[in-house]
Amino acid sequence: MRIADVCAFYTPAGGGVRTYVEAKLRTAARFGHEMIVIAPGARHEVIRRGAGAVLVTIPSPLMPLDRRYRYFNDEAAVHAVLDAWQPDHVEASSPWSSATMVGRWQGAASRSLVMHADPLAAYAYRWLGGFAPTHRIDRWFSWFWRHLRGLDRMFDTVVCANAQLARRLREGGLTNCETVPMGVEAGLFSPAKRSPRLREQALEALGLDAGATLLIGVGRFSAEKRWDMVLRAVADAARRREVGMLLVGDGPKRARLELLADRLGCAAVLARIDDRDELARLLASADALVHGCEAETFCMVAAEARASGIPMIVPNRGAAIDQLVHGAGRTYRAARQISLERAITGFIDRGPELQRAAAVRASRGRTMDEHFAELFARYEVLAPKHLARASGRLELVGDFTPVPTLARSAIIGS
Repeated sequence: MRIADVCAFYTPAGGGVRTYVEAKLRTAARFGHEMIVIAPGARHEVIRRGAGAVLVTIPSPLMPLDRRYRYFNDEAAVHAVLDAWQPDHVEASSPWSSATMVGRWQGAASRSLVMHADPLAAYAYRWLGGFAPTHRIDRWFSWFWRHLRGLDRMFDTVVCANAQLARRLREGGLTNCETVPMGVEAGLFSPAKRSPRLREQALEALGLDAGATLLIGVGRFSAEKRWDMVLRAVADAARRREVGMLLVGDGPKRARLELLADRLGCAAVLARIDDRDELARLLASADALVHGCEAETFCMVAAEARASGIPMIVPNRGAAIDQLVHGAGRTYRAARQISLERAITGFIDRGPELQRAAAVRASRGRTMDEHFAELFARYEVLAPKHLARASGRLELVGDFTPVPTLARSAIIGS
């Protein structure tokens, strides 16, 4: 089966979505499928990423608020790429305009909307949740719910990585939602990668001794991740406990977070770690992961922390809580700094080592291979059988460029 992923959130500088897409490109061929990832880019490119794995970029403008990302603004170009590759199944990964573009495409392929984003939780609930209940905010944003229900009619299935989001979408009137939990790269994240020496070095850099508690946060530095709240909560806890934090990532809020960490004195902001093995060692060497965002659709870093055998301190809403192990961490009231500070001190008082032992015992979680096996099996059921018999089906040539693509100026761009 040939699967095309119209992935508006993919960027080489991205976080969880990039990790997921790269794993999908590596994995699809082992399940007997071709994977074509179509992403916004600076120019038109067709890049072979392995046997039956291709990244196609369409010239697209930069996002105004985060210039590491681009967005699709040319529906005809998206349709032309899909026409050229003639997939059996098409994914859309954003519930915004690119999903509508995929829904309006006239090809015969089956379609899935994969919810890599939860805009209501990331924006509407975050902005307005301090003074209005969720059901009222939903009424104010009824136009977006109508948009989602329209997408639900355009797509054969809406795939959610956590049951909480799927349930909320069903309550909002979507009828085709299903939950397919994601996973982590097998063998990469493990409790065996814990390094006491690395932990001591990190604490020493924070001005603490080996008896202190080392917390870690990993993710994109954007407003919805609430890293400023996390840093302030850690600082509040540090007034009464020996605790420090490493915050790893990049994004538009980086300069602000660096200034805040310097002022608070209990945390350090590190650059994004592209070496996955290095990240695995650092995760396994921390005493707990702290996460601030209640709008995650899967929370890849929480799954990686679980596989690393460390406890977690996570909000009581969103996907991160799905990875929490009983007896290995705490929840706190989402978006509440005081609640998070109390969760941190409660975690420390209970004993990080005792909780890490519980986390290590439960570190074997779902793998990315298991996720893709379930996802692709569902697509095989959805894909119309007549596509395999359709005349004129394009085959991948030596450089993995469909022949018609070479002649399409709309795709090639200037």
